[in-house]
Amino acid sequence: MARNLLQAGHEVTVFNRDREKAKPLAASGARVADSPADAGRDAEVVMTMVANDGALEEVALGKHGFASELKPGGIHVSHSTISTALARKLTAEHGQRKQGYLSVPVFGRPEAAESKNLVVVAAGPIEHLERCRPLFDAIGKATFVMGADPVQANIAKLCGNFMIIGMIESIGEAYATIRKAGIDPELFLETVNSLFMSPFMGSYGKLIAREEFLPARFVLELGLKDVRLLLDAADELASPMPLASLVHDNLLSALAQGQGELDWSSMTQVLARNAGLKTKSS
Repeated sequence: MARNLLQAGHEVTVFNRDREKAKPLAASGARVADSPADAGRDAEVVMTMVANDGALEEVALGKHGFASELKPGGIHVSHSTISTALARKLTAEHGQRKQGYLSVPVFGRPEAAESKNLVVVAAGPIEHLERCRPLFDAIGKATFVMGADPVQANIAKLCGNFMIIGMIESIGEAYATIRKAGIDPELFLETVNSLFMSPFMGSYGKLIAREEFLPARFVLELGLKDVRLLLDAADELASPMPLASLVHDNLLSALAQGQGELDWSSMTQVLARNAGLKTKSS
């Protein structure tokens, strides 16, 4: 994402808690900051992409957080998949400092980020969205605005991730039955994907059929975190999501069985074992 911003002609300062990961961007023209506060100093916009609520709160509002240095009128654009509670807190905290805040999570794996093919989901005040649109255009292939409340983008991202893991659940259940019937899962995948024409079904279907869960495209532990955040939001909205509850329990079972660092599609091995099938990790 940072490299694509540089290629689009933006001046970019980068900070990573592991400085070695930021150094390669210096060769592309970025300045490497010593702290989040250093990165936010004199910035027009600060874009964050971190793993969870705790990490984002630390880099934004912590002792060396960038919010203390971001000038009035500056905008924090959060690309992370975070809780609605933290999105509201960041909206309030930046507002008190006369700064802007936007929730702008993205859909797409690392290769999509590299090729500028992320799908950008944004929400917040329209004037901030329009000001930042050139940045969204630099990192993604399409931007969809969910509304004027930043929380709306967070809920849209959580629901989108849920639909992906829900598809993985259905593939896992179908494959368990297909394998017990003596049918080749990849042949079955080719058959059903001629109906759905889904790149997600195609790519995840092959991984699951071949039990290729390393290297992880999205680690299971983070997937479980996202489903928990979704269920929290659904509780707040009094919106029952029974499939999400089922997926949560299957992800938790996979975590308990030592699959936390595998791809989240490895959850399907729990379904296979429940059907009495052998798996590579059995």
